[in-house]
Amino acid sequence: MTVTKYFLILSLVVHCEFLLITHDSPRNVVKVLQIDNGDDWGTWNPPQYCADGHFAMGYNMKIEVPQGSGDDTALNSILLKCGSAAGQYGGYIVSGQGTWGGWVGETLCENTETQKFLTSFALQVENRQGGSDDTAANFAKFKCRDLDVEPEYDLAHPPGHGEWGSYGAWSQSCPLSSAICGIQTRVESPQGSGDDTALNDVKFYCCSE
Repeated sequence: MTVTKYFLILSLVVHCEFLLITHDSPRNVVKVLQIDNGDDWGTWNPPQYCADGHFAMGYNMKIEVPQGSGDDTALNSILLKCGSAAGQYGGYIVSGQGTWGGWVGETLCENTETQKFLTSFALQVENRQGGSDDTAANFAKFKCRDLDVEPEYDLAHPPGHGEWGSYGAWSQSCPLSSAICGIQTRVESPQGSGDDTALNDVKFYCCSE
């Protein structure tokens, strides 16, 4: 199924150490990558896309460390670093983020003979805990590949997993001649005195050049 966006909003925002691009663009979306183990607290934020000719060459995660007797939220946001097939930097995109935690650092696909891009993902999610503390999504890992050449290889920020929950199945992969170019996250807003979970689910968009 081909889904095409028909309107354009482009702006640049300096956010901490990241140059965030707000870009709802007419990219040619050829596939939407989803997993079946995400939770459903919170609301979906608007999707964001790399600029034309750019794809996700790596990622970063905003994670809250364990709070002991406090309320844990674990994964709060996922940031994508955009770049071109020539390895040209194209800024960062993010689709909503929780309040807590800090960025763990970039994890990038290889750029040896050719630039590799993100093409598939899996999400570590903690099952609902009943009356105990819920965290929902805890960690994410990806696969990288050339735009036009298989196979893929795994990419994960050390140690490769979060504190709670387990990984579900890998998503499908972007078709050849495409890679991840957009992100949409489901994030629960702060609950006051209630139980916070922050990021619950995520979708990634595959675009052709």
